Amino acid sequence: MGGKLTNDTSEPVFYIFAFSTPENGRIIILAAVLLIYLIILSGNLLIISLIYLEPPLRTPMYFFLCNLSTLDILYVSTTLPKFIYICHTGDHIMSHPACLAQLYLYIWFTNTECFLLTAMAVDRYVAVCFPLHYSLIMSKQVCVLLAFPAWFMAAVNASIVTSVSYNLKLLGLIKVENFFCDIKVLIIATFSDTISLRIIIIVDIVFVGVIPSCLIFASYICIIYTVLKIKSSIGRWKTFSSCSSHLTIVILYFGSAISLHLQNSLEQDVVLSMIFVTLVPMLNPLVYSLRNKDIIQAIRRIIYRKRTSLS
Repeated sequence: MGGKLTNDTSEPVFYIFAFSTPENGRIIILAAVLLIYLIILSGNLLIISLIYLEPPLRTPMYFFLCNLSTLDILYVSTTLPKFIYICHTGDHIMSHPACLAQLYLYIWFTNTECFLLTAMAVDRYVAVCFPLHYSLIMSKQVCVLLAFPAWFMAAVNASIVTSVSYNLKLLGLIKVENFFCDIKVLIIATFSDTISLRIIIIVDIVFVGVIPSCLIFASYICIIYTVLKIKSSIGRWKTFSSCSSHLTIVILYFGSAISLHLQNSLEQDVVLSMIFVTLVPMLNPLVYSLRNKDIIQAIRRIIYRKRTSLS
């Protein structure tokens, strides 16, 4: 959250004030956030590399997973590097163009994640409910037609929100009580009428949050119905386990997003924002590697080839 402080005659400047800690505390936060960022980068780069190097992983499911891992890297790189820089240098200032750029990228990537998770739910629905026709339905063209609009629609939506935000009247030094510049800061700090922006945000919540979550919910209702018709308990477990990784990520992402939007405390806002930004990108590689035999086998094949080439 944020608020206008002083100096109404100058151009707007944002003061990122996420954590009020002494020097030692700032160093601890820097180390923790840097470690989280490196874990996210290495984990998701590993997933992308495995999918690229291993032909058995070049399936629709892993095509979407590669998109998701790429998105997670871009997503955290929008906010964490700047916060790491602030912790390292103590320079809390962010310009108005930089704030809008960060806002645009943040909206773009978070919205894309919602759409991609929906596309992955469609993929799991087809895999479970129409297994014999899966390869025919989920062709490369269909996968691209599901993935590209996710990136494109999110980019258009981010452009609309950012362009409206650009026209808000902002003056002086604006305190941002978070670790990145978000839309709440602009709404609180502006002198302009924010009715149109608030309407856009409500439409955005419905279009990006409610509709995708309903589609995901509907797809899993169909999946559960199909799984329950399988007579073998082993068959039921094997079929549903193919969806467990995606379902885990969906629950984590939408759960943290809902928690973030429902809270009203400034302190909780910072903590929940950090969880929302880092939780799914950090756990996504772990969930898909620890609970996915294809990924584990791909890692084993690469290790075996490395050992064979060195021997």
